[in-house]
Amino acid sequence: MTKLSKNYRAAIEKIGEEAYAPLAAMNLVKEVSTAKFDETVTVDFRLGIDTRQADQQLRGTVSLPNGSGKTVRVAVFAEGEAARAAEEAGADIVGSDELMQQIQAGEFNFDAAVATPDQMGKVGRLGKILGPRGLMPNPKLGTVTNDVAKAINELKGGRVEYRADRYGIAHVIIGKVSFTAEQLAENYGAVYDEIIRMKPAAAKGKYVKSVTVSATMTPGVSVDSSVTRNYTEAGE
Repeated sequence: MTKLSKNYRAAIEKIGEEAYAPLAAMNLVKEVSTAKFDETVTVDFRLGIDTRQADQQLRGTVSLPNGSGKTVRVAVFAEGEAARAAEEAGADIVGSDELMQQIQAGEFNFDAAVATPDQMGKVGRLGKILGPRGLMPNPKLGTVTNDVAKAINELKGGRVEYRADRYGIAHVIIGKVSFTAEQLAENYGAVYDEIIRMKPAAAKGKYVKSVTVSATMTPGVSVDSSVTRNYTEAGE
């Protein structure tokens, strides 16, 4: 059994079992964070869905008002004018056959991938490599598109992906510990709204069962799921 550190035990004691309003929860996560690096803050939504059923899947993207705090390296599968547009928009890697060869050789110098529709016949062959890494371009996520500049700007500007796992839990990054509590709470509100908007029609009973927020090295803090918009001490 893993022995908990003194700081971790103290954080658990300070957090307690209360469910906090979003802003208070973000303040608490920041307060109990003791790591020497800028921890990533993640929110976990435990949902009343059965993802084994095709009509209860939950996956998509959401743009965070204050960004994710993460530098996203974007690779774009494109040729011709689309490739030039990708380069001008700030793509980190742009190519077609040569980019495919790099990936097949095990080179993954990117965090997200975009492809124009005409490239998907080739990119599809990389499904077994890109899919398990969450890097496969997908039209539903806006990463298979002719408007590569828009996709690149969104990915670099703070768009994050969410997906409910087999237990019905959606894990979503909402920022860094260095963000203000208000910025984290505002990002949380945007994610919560998106999760509600995308509720599968086939979901029965209570949809949002519980919400927990935590940083990379902290215990989870329960969030009161009845409060969504809570950016300031006045609850505005």
